[in-house]
Formats: sequence, C-alpha cells, structure tokens
Amino acid sequence: MDIDRDTLMLMLRRMWMIRNFELKVIEVHSAGEFTGAAHPYIGEEAVAVGACAALKDTDYIAGNHRSHGHPIAKGGRVDKAMAELYGRVDGYCKGKGGSMHLADFSIGILGESGIVGSSVPVAVGAALAAKIKGEDFVSLVFFGDGASNQGAVHESMNLASIWDLPVIFLCENNQFAVTTSYSTTVAVEHVSDRAPAYNMPGVLVDGQDVIAMYEATVEAVRRARAGEGPTLIEGLTYRFEEHSLGLGRVRRGEYRTEEDIDSWRNRDPIVIHEERLISQGIATREECDAVNAETQEEVERAVEFARNSPFPKESDLFEDMWANPIPQP
Repeated sequence: MDIDRDTLMLMLRRMWMIRNFELKVIEVHSAGEFTGAAHPYIGEEAVAVGACAALKDTDYIAGNHRSHGHPIAKGGRVDKAMAELYGRVDGYCKGKGGSMHLADFSIGILGESGIVGSSVPVAVGAALAAKIKGEDFVSLVFFGDGASNQGAVHESMNLASIWDLPVIFLCENNQFAVTTSYSTTVAVEHVSDRAPAYNMPGVLVDGQDVIAMYEATVEAVRRARAGEGPTLIEGLTYRFEEHSLGLGRVRRGEYRTEEDIDSWRNRDPIVIHEERLISQGIATREECDAVNAETQEEVERAVEFARNSPFPKESDLFEDMWANPIPQP
C-alpha cells in the first residue's frame, strides 16, 4: 500500500507526542503535581496511531483506562489533556474527569472509561446511530486483552455483526491484564481467533508496526463504509511500564521477566518507524530528531498550560449534569 509522506510523518509525530506526553506524566505524577490513577501507553503507540491515521475526523473512537494515547492519536490537544489530568477547568472535561475521561466530540473522541470493556457498547451504539441516520462515519473502539473476556464485549460484537454495523473492534493485546497473562485467560491462541464465531473477519497484526496497523484498519474502514459490517483487529503489543502509576506493591519481576521486557523494548514502535523512514529515504535522522524535539516542547507548554489553569469552583460541581443541583431528599 502506497502511503504519502505527510501521513508517514504525521504517524511519527503522533507517536512521539504520545511518548513524550506519557514520560512527562510519569515525571509530574511522581513529583506529586496531580493525584489519581494514570496508565502509561508507552510501548503501544503504534496501535492507536496506525488505527487513527486510517480514520476521518468525523469518525468516532472510544477508549479505555489506558486513555491518553487514543485521543492524542486522533489529533486531540495535549494541553487540554494535561489540564484534565491536573483537574483544571481548561481540561477536556473541565477538570472533573481526570486521566480516564478525555473526550472531544469535535474530532470524534467519544471518551474513555475506567470500567473495563464499557466503551465497547458505546462504540456499537455510535455505529448504530450512523446506520439509522444514514450518516457516513465509522466507529472504532480500543479495548485490552483483559476486556476481551467481558460479557458486554461479546454481546456487542454479536449485535454489531447481526446488524452489519460500521464498527471496528480493536483489541490492544499488551499481554497482561494488570499482572495476569492473557494466555491463562483466553482459551484460543489469539483474541482475533474469536472473530469467526461472530461471522466477522479477525485480523492479527504486529502492533509494534504502525504501518501494519494502518493497513489493517484501512481495510476494516473500507468494509464498514461499504456496509459489510464489523471487523475484529488484534494488535500484538506490549506496555513497557507498569499497569498504572503508583502501583508500587507489584514488582514486575513477579509476573514478567526483565528479559521479556528488554526483548519488547528492542522492538520499540517509534524506532521501527524511524528506521523505515530513514532507510527508504523518506526522512533524515535530523528530521526525525526534530519531530521528537518539537513534541517535547509542545508537551512542556501543555504542562505550563495545566499549571496555570484554575481549579473548578465549588459552584460548578453540578454543572453539566442532568439536574443542577441534584435534588436533595
């Protein structure tokens, strides 16, 4: 598949943006600048970036608790994302959602949720709306290998196939649900092997290869727009960091080896993409380094934006809810 240079460089920029955003999140969280859970996406950047590069702004995505990479891959603003992590009013959800709730409907980001597997029915609902209204948009949902065993995920896939909905189920198989290996909880060799049971294609992809992810998603998008129904894509990937920040009681040696981590770090998705761009004469080493530096600077500005944004007022507590204030008994 021929991919133009602008798209290839956009992929590189968004992968570096995610990587540098997450590195900064680890830094400021460790310094106590904000509290609460945060789940680094480091090592998995190619999955979200490759998939989202195949979508239009008008297409929808929904994510999960490992939530920063998806909106950034879709073109979301890192300053608003960082402000949300800091709990500030200039964040995506006005500081009320935090790390696991980033949404921007203007570019199709339906949001994420800390409830495992809960975004999958949401994405199917969006796809159903597209079909009922006759609108040309595709819905794509990210979920993990752990979420693949949730009942709501199975029900959503079955319903989407029955109704030929324009939805793409993208399993980010990063090998572990917190500390439990997927090989001990999934009866088939790969999550994508379940697809024939729902009468949809199941595609196994190297999740460290952003172009492979892009090509698989392009085909799934084509099927969805043509009315041919859903696709299940499984991106084999790996999280380099622990499940979430502050999970000090779990030492990685208890459930995975240093050798395993190192072998996956040697397949860093950003390095793989940069080496391909350079070897094919698409970009120089200096151009790739410049993209890294530019995204670092943008992330630094995002932190300052977050630090300078005010906290929500107490009077804003019930804004954006069904009832304001919530009726008291």
